[in-house]
Amino acid sequence: MTSDDRPAPDTTAPTTTPASADAQASDDAQASDDAQASDDAQVTDGAQTPDDGGPVARADLEALADQLGRVPRGVVSIAARCRHGRPTVVRTLPRLEDGTPFPTSFYLTCPPATRAVSTLEAEHVMADMQARLHEDPELQAAYTAAHEDYLARRSELGDVPEIAGVSAGGMPERVKCLHALFAHTLAVGRGINPFGDEALDLLKERGMWSPETCTC
Repeated sequence: MTSDDRPAPDTTAPTTTPASADAQASDDAQASDDAQASDDAQVTDGAQTPDDGGPVARADLEALADQLGRVPRGVVSIAARCRHGRPTVVRTLPRLEDGTPFPTSFYLTCPPATRAVSTLEAEHVMADMQARLHEDPELQAAYTAAHEDYLARRSELGDVPEIAGVSAGGMPERVKCLHALFAHTLAVGRGINPFGDEALDLLKERGMWSPETCTC
């Protein structure tokens, strides 16, 4: 994974205004620098459902600081939560306060989730995904549609010419950062990002992580 897709959200002051890389915080401190995007979600009876979101509450900012060791900049809203109501994905501005373009609209923050996805990456599941992407026209079409969905949702927060056409996670031609693809699925729901969906299925099947069983 490279930093062209997903620079890690920066430190500093909380924001409640509409604001919107290689492995993310994994194990107790593994950083992910590639990419992760989506609509907002809230917990209902242990499941995640799309929501319009709203200003980020102080309790959520405190939870993010606890998860990441800092409050990320450019946070618009909490895009997904686990069964405890804690953030799992944040939605961020495409341009940070200091002017930095930030392509990753959806950023995975939950430590147990990031560790679980990092385990999948270490097992080279992305190599298998990449191989199938080149061989399966239907999968290619679905992945391209996920890329376009990501761009459309990010454009809702503003247009940034420097990252025009750049989504996250390697879409639409590569599978570079599973954290980014997984965050996309958590934020917008199943049926949009095929590889984010696959990652969620794998984690659930192996009892590694799910929104309904999160141990954060």
